[in-house]
Amino acid sequence: MLRLMLLRHAKSDWSDDVLHDHDRPLNTPGWKAASRVGAHLHQHELLPKLILCSTALRTRQTLMELMPYLRGDTRIQLMRDLYNSSEGDYVDAIRAYGGGYSSVLVIGHNTAMQDTATELTGKGNPEYMHQIQSKYPTGALAVLDFEEHRWSQIERKKGRIISFFQPRHLQAVSRS
Repeated sequence: MLRLMLLRHAKSDWSDDVLHDHDRPLNTPGWKAASRVGAHLHQHELLPKLILCSTALRTRQTLMELMPYLRGDTRIQLMRDLYNSSEGDYVDAIRAYGGGYSSVLVIGHNTAMQDTATELTGKGNPEYMHQIQSKYPTGALAVLDFEEHRWSQIERKKGRIISFFQPRHLQAVSRS
C-alpha cells in the first residue's frame, strides 16, 4: 500500500506587490499554521519517507516548519517543476520520484494541488471528497491511500481519501 499526502503551502505574504510570485514568503499566520501541520503529522504518525517540494519560497518555508516533526531519514527533493504547473505535472513527479518509498508528501500550490487530490481520489469519506472538490485552502492537507505497490501504477480515481484537514482546525503547538 502507498500513502500520498498533498499539502498546499501555508498562507503567504502579499504586502510587497513588486516581489516576484516565486519569491513570496509566508506571513506570520502562515508560519504558525505550518508548525501546527507539522505537529499534526507527527502526532498522527503521518511521516513521509519522501518529500517533493516546490522551489517557491513559501513552499520551502512551509517545509522548514515541518522539519522538526519529521524523521531524520526523510528524503527531500526540491522541484521547480511543481511551481506554476498542473495536476498532470504533479502526478508525473509522484510517479517518477516515488520509487520504493511507501509514503510521499508533496508540498505545492493551487490549483494543481486541489486538482491532483480531486483527480486521484475515487473513494473514501464522502465529506472529505466534497471538501477537496469545493475548496483547498492554504495549509490544507489531504491524505490518500492506494492499493498499488508502485507509484508508477497509481491511476485517476483509485485513491482512498482517509483524511483532510486545515490548520485552523488544529490546536496551536509549542516546540519547547
